[in-house]
Amino acid sequence: MDYNEFELCLPPIAPVLLESMRAIGYSFEAALADIIDNSISAGAKEIQVNFMPYGTPYVVVLDNGSGIPPEGVVHAMRHGSRDPRLKRSNRDLGRFGLGLKTASLSQARCLTLATVQNGIMSARRWDLNLVEQRNDWILTGLREEELDALPHIADLRQMTHGTIVVWQDFDRLTAAESSIETALGERMDRAREHLALVFHRFLEGVPGSEPVSISINNNPVTALDPFLTKHKATQALPEESFSIDGQTIKVAPFILPHISKLSPESLRIAGGEEGLRRNQGFYIYRNRRLINWGSWFRLLRQEEITKLARVRVDIPNNFDHEWTLDIKKSVAFPPEAVRSALKVIVERITEGSRRVYTFRGRRSNLDNIVHSWDRKIARGGVAYTINREHPLICALESVIAEEHLSLFHKLLQTLEQNFPFDALYADMASELRPDPLENVEKRDEDLFDLALRILDAIGKDKEGAAQFLQGLNLIEPFNKYPNETRKLIEKLDYVYRERTAN
Repeated sequence: MDYNEFELCLPPIAPVLLESMRAIGYSFEAALADIIDNSISAGAKEIQVNFMPYGTPYVVVLDNGSGIPPEGVVHAMRHGSRDPRLKRSNRDLGRFGLGLKTASLSQARCLTLATVQNGIMSARRWDLNLVEQRNDWILTGLREEELDALPHIADLRQMTHGTIVVWQDFDRLTAAESSIETALGERMDRAREHLALVFHRFLEGVPGSEPVSISINNNPVTALDPFLTKHKATQALPEESFSIDGQTIKVAPFILPHISKLSPESLRIAGGEEGLRRNQGFYIYRNRRLINWGSWFRLLRQEEITKLARVRVDIPNNFDHEWTLDIKKSVAFPPEAVRSALKVIVERITEGSRRVYTFRGRRSNLDNIVHSWDRKIARGGVAYTINREHPLICALESVIAEEHLSLFHKLLQTLEQNFPFDALYADMASELRPDPLENVEKRDEDLFDLALRILDAIGKDKEGAAQFLQGLNLIEPFNKYPNETRKLIEKLDYVYRERTAN
């Protein structure tokens, strides 16, 4: 055995087992996020991701964390180096002691770890080609010339503490791509968006904690806030917390603005028009790191009408076993006790999303508006009925002959019973709206004619006419055009006084 090789005392099935573990299902961006987890757990405040798709392609993650002492490097490169049941530091983002190895080797055949602590550098390498050749768990050290050949090793040498992870020999990236250059470039584009979302709370920083800086080829990664907390139309509902088995879980609901109030950039951050619906639901954070999102955990169906509801859920890292957190830290499912507590919360907040989506941001406290339609909860469902108290309905009833009133009421019932729910749902899902370039002059004429006909039905009841005109700005459809309605009231008052005086 060469002086720089270390044979780990493990069963002699290394090639088979390592190749099997490569198929664990990591995406490129999830694997990269797993490496950054280690950097943040080590207290790094600056993390540089660098890649080179040409020549001898590589991906490097360099951080200024605490580094690893020489005696701990072999342990760090050992598979399953940590018991997932043990209690860990509050800032620890790992669990199984597999992330560095399984994530890296899922993307590349050669993984090199070099680290500095107190000015002392140590390095080890997994090379699957060597493992296959020797048919054994061969973890190698690096000679000085091999260290010098590592990309960006000069940056690490300038540090008193820090770590560099190097991926080389990519054998899977070109499976569906024409070249390694194209494949690596596209993976990095996706990784940028993924890291911006998964680590957005670290990138933004919190009171009492310095923000973490992440860059890709010296281009900073900007936090991508899925709740649009800085948007003035976002509704942040009261945060709640509850305890399960002595562990505190915090829940913070948000209702996003209606799509009509989102700028192109805000819509992009929210996931685009398709992403709004797909990304609704719970956002599970473990030590501020996003691990799972876009699911209601079967507590609610993903619907178009609830797509504005997103719920931030913070869980501690010593609750992993209860949430069935997987190795990739990309799947988590809440235990039954947590589901029961979340169910109560989700029913309340999704109603807020329905209200915002249905009324496009209209304030919910405008209960004094005289609507044309009433929305009612009936027999566990929702029914829309024509408002029988609307002045137009009352006016019609006053001028329709007694023998025809029952037919008029049958007409109203027929319209209600055949409300086009399916068509409305489809149109809302497609964000279809009337052409905003309407004929203003024709609209004003129609409003005047409608109000005048109601006044005609009121007749010479001056008190009733005065009440109607006084409340006209609160009656649909007049309430939608407040400026025009103010002018309309003056004109109607003059016309009405002229008519009743004769």
